[in-house]
Amino acid sequence: MRRRWRAILRATHRDMGYLVVGLTMVYALSGLAVNHIGQGEWDPNFKTVVEKQTLETPLPEDEEAAGKQILAELGIDETPRDAYWDSDTVYEIAFDNELIVVDAETLIAKKMSEKPRFFLRVANWLHLVRGKTAWMYFADGYAIILILLATSGMFMIKGKKGLIGRGGILIALGAAVPLLYVHFSGGP
Repeated sequence: MRRRWRAILRATHRDMGYLVVGLTMVYALSGLAVNHIGQGEWDPNFKTVVEKQTLETPLPEDEEAAGKQILAELGIDETPRDAYWDSDTVYEIAFDNELIVVDAETLIAKKMSEKPRFFLRVANWLHLVRGKTAWMYFADGYAIILILLATSGMFMIKGKKGLIGRGGILIALGAAVPLLYVHFSGGP
């Protein structure tokens, strides 16, 4: 019976593992991405696209006239949300989804906009469950399967390489990492 029990455990562990491989990849990649939100490193949901264009005519000092000239030279008909001299040599035009920054000395206009990162934006949207009740239940089921995988994995190997020996030491080390971090970082 003992041999049969371990065989059933291994088969169940294997099949649950195969079931969640795709989800684990999506969650792991999303987790890496969202770990760096707010670090000033990058935005995992959007990438900034910069287009440069050189203007032909020097800009007038008048704020409104400079804005109209820039828009005309760039062929933009849209009304900006804001347009102003940011400094003596930099003019900015802001739209809802785009910013144009013009260096009055070099006459280089930089059009900056954000484009969604398709895969990461979707993965992060799923990963951060806020307001998605149906997905929350699916994510809870996934978390339960991960708990079952971890638990069944502890009992798959017996003896000195299993839970009583090396496996137990590695489990203790794995549990110690977050506990030690919380302790030495000052915790919440």
